[in-house]
Amino acid sequence: MKPYPFTAVVGLPDLRLALVLSSISPAVGGVLVRGEKGTAKSTMVRALAGLLPGVDVVDGCRFSCDPAAPDPLCPDGPHDGATSHRRPAKLVELPVGAAEDRVIGSLHLERALAEGVTDFQPGLLAAAHRGLLYVDEVNLLHDHLVDTLLDAAAMGRATVEREGVSVSHAARFVLIGTMNPEEGELRPQLLDRFGLTVEVASSRDPEQRVEVVRRRLAYEADPDAFAAQYAEEDAQLAADIEAAQRLLPAVKLPDDALRQIAEICASFEVDGMRADIVTARTAVAHAAWAGRDEVTTDDVRVAARLALPHRRRRNPFDAPGISEEQLEQALQDAQPDPGPEDDGPGSGSTPEDAPQEVPPGDTPQPQQQNSGGQQKTVGAGETFKARVFRVKGMGEGERGRRSRAITDSGRTIGVQPPSVRDGRPHLVATVKAAAPHQKSRGRDGAALKLRPEDLRYALREGREGNLVLFCVDASGSMGAKARMREVKSAVLSLLLDAYQRRDKVGLVTFRGDAAELALPPTISVDAAASRLEGLPTGGRTPLAEGLLEAARVLRVEEIRDPRRRPLLVVVTDGRATSGPDAVARAQAAAGLLNGVTTIVMDCESGKMRLGLAAELAAHLGAEHVPLADVAAESLASAVRARTGKAA
Repeated sequence: MKPYPFTAVVGLPDLRLALVLSSISPAVGGVLVRGEKGTAKSTMVRALAGLLPGVDVVDGCRFSCDPAAPDPLCPDGPHDGATSHRRPAKLVELPVGAAEDRVIGSLHLERALAEGVTDFQPGLLAAAHRGLLYVDEVNLLHDHLVDTLLDAAAMGRATVEREGVSVSHAARFVLIGTMNPEEGELRPQLLDRFGLTVEVASSRDPEQRVEVVRRRLAYEADPDAFAAQYAEEDAQLAADIEAAQRLLPAVKLPDDALRQIAEICASFEVDGMRADIVTARTAVAHAAWAGRDEVTTDDVRVAARLALPHRRRRNPFDAPGISEEQLEQALQDAQPDPGPEDDGPGSGSTPEDAPQEVPPGDTPQPQQQNSGGQQKTVGAGETFKARVFRVKGMGEGERGRRSRAITDSGRTIGVQPPSVRDGRPHLVATVKAAAPHQKSRGRDGAALKLRPEDLRYALREGREGNLVLFCVDASGSMGAKARMREVKSAVLSLLLDAYQRRDKVGLVTFRGDAAELALPPTISVDAAASRLEGLPTGGRTPLAEGLLEAARVLRVEEIRDPRRRPLLVVVTDGRATSGPDAVARAQAAAGLLNGVTTIVMDCESGKMRLGLAAELAAHLGAEHVPLADVAAESLASAVRARTGKAA
């Protein structure tokens, strides 16, 4: 069945342009496509491969070496005098759950030990060389695969090392990723490796939505006939891309355009110099696409719109995007003497016209809302580096960066039982297992005679991501403005820590006479931050209901996602004032959470303290942490103070 035609996709002009520019100039660095589900992200990416010009490759080379400049370190080389052929450009899809060996390739350890032969089986990075590497749901990619992609993207090579044997090959590709921000943000290091980013959303225009459905149904009814309708348009677009690729080396980037790029990047306070370089490369590609041999202001404007939005974010709670007014002002500031013929979109703007922006890292403070004097909403203060809380024991869950776990990556701590036939081989244990049988196997030389049953696999310790469930007291006793601002700052800081450690997060709140699941467990910590920011306070304290709701959520999540061990963070001053026998019911509810690693964040303040949060922690078997001690610096100061006294 033929893929859906690229030119048949309705709308999405920015995505269309970003993909085309990355195809014209792979040095741009690929495209990250952010958007809600069902917006044709994957459809358009998969259709792109059919538009790209073919590539010349060396015959018999599994690593797609260019016959004009073969890789001198190619495992299938050397290629002196080799013949070649032309094949279509490849689109290689990297599954989110792929094993590391499948991505970077693997060495045949048995042949390496027994025959001294380096038998390398190439992975997906080798298949994507000189083509496209597509990662759907790239924000859900495991950390060890992210590290692999970062290395390949930075060096243009993939290296496999196993027990002292090393193999390296070229791996230059256009990286394209799609993601739904509701399912979590992307690790900052990988986010910066994408040259361009595009936000997509479904159209709200009924006529356009009708056309989308009409075309999709026609394609499903007869894919070949539907593709034939757009074959001419696709062929013309492919020809235009090839023409732009030929023109690209001749495009000039004048100093005035470079000055504009530098002014824009400085204006938006992006980190490092990669933004400047990517914007310059994109502007050159856009000029080639427009058929020009010199970069103009229009090219710089388009390049900045695509290359800068994701580089402005300082943390996952910041919204992506750039100010069009600020962009136009930066373009004007770079003009040494703008003449009357400069009638661009921002020619009449002034610094006073630009909207006031929230400084990076600051969270807009919502206005207080009162409802009969019973509810009010208080914004959060500044976030800080939080202490690291870990789940007890050793897990085997999803890879992350919080708690200890047995994984297939990390440091070797032992050998798996002989019945385990998965993971990385353990060289010493394998040799020990084979050594007693060499005589009976007729060994007559230096080579070790190995059999599959001799292979032993390493036991490795790494880190896992957990489910961090926040159970937040939003009652009237927590409603003091200063205290609630501190509470929200602490929880936001813990959410930021959860994002960095690849945790799943959820939010339960309780006030009045009930508790509610404000946010079901999700990888999207910015969604949790949004719910927390708008959390109103007021009413009595239904502590028992809050703990019961937390226990219910954890039971459901254990069935739904059993690989994530839970960490419960109860944020309260320990009071229980809702309903009869409120304290006794809270203590009974605490008994349902035995066995769950729990932190009680004590929010009680003032000179007269009842110590109720500490009592709750005792009933939960939890660690009791005063609100002021959530910051990592507080812990470090306490350790320094105790060390000084001890000295």
